[in-house]
Amino acid sequence: MDKFYKKTLYELELAINELEIETDCPIQRIEAVIVIIVSSLSKLKQFVLKRDFINIDEEIRFFKHQKPVIVSKLIYYNAIYKIETKKPYGAKPIRKYLNEELNKLKRFFDNNLEFYKYYRTNNSFIDEKLFVRGKCDIRLWLDTFYFEADHRFSTSHDYKVAKIIANDLIQVYLEDRLNNINVKKVSDNSLIWTASKTALTELIYALYSHGAFNNGNTEIKLIAKTFEDAFNIELGDFYHTFMELKARKINRTKFLDRLCEALIKKMDEQDEKQ
Repeated sequence: MDKFYKKTLYELELAINELEIETDCPIQRIEAVIVIIVSSLSKLKQFVLKRDFINIDEEIRFFKHQKPVIVSKLIYYNAIYKIETKKPYGAKPIRKYLNEELNKLKRFFDNNLEFYKYYRTNNSFIDEKLFVRGKCDIRLWLDTFYFEADHRFSTSHDYKVAKIIANDLIQVYLEDRLNNINVKKVSDNSLIWTASKTALTELIYALYSHGAFNNGNTEIKLIAKTFEDAFNIELGDFYHTFMELKARKINRTKFLDRLCEALIKKMDEQDEKQ
């Protein structure tokens, strides 16, 4: 089981990283990631149903530590997809909206405080009731989700563990977005970069390579910082992103090529009107 799980997780994370580079639109990227995660879970389920577990210890390890890692990715990306597609316009409405999402996380924490304590302190004295199939105990903080799940591939609390892991990631995501709004003080009329960070990195390196600023006597870090400030975005380790661009299996200048295509199309359309 450990070998198959590690292989499945590795391939999943590799596929997600590949999408981060190849897909420009954040929403489309999340949609594609969700499809891949669902497929990985399906393969994992088929393996478990066909092979089963050697002993109870292996079963507990799988449902307490392994399956929740992959399920948490599904919960996280699905949550981010909903957050981004429902997000309002304007700094003030966005700030209120993101705070409401943070409050949802707090309510989940408050409603599951006892299990949080059990899981966070790495207790194991009731693991056989929580992470072994067919050991459902209605008195142990059960979610309605469990009663609808496939009990051949679910225990009473593996999903709750996944939810805890995902919520930590969602909280970081929300707080990062709030911090950007509070620090940058974005106005409703600000220009916001809505293409991918990868696309902006590609553009920045193209301008840097061409020597478009100060006759080529400008450091890449200064150019990147200027774009971050201008478009209210944090590029993070943009050098690492550039290295991934170099390693692309397909078109390494995809965004720049699309810019050229869009400009030529616009020129052609105007020529036709004349």
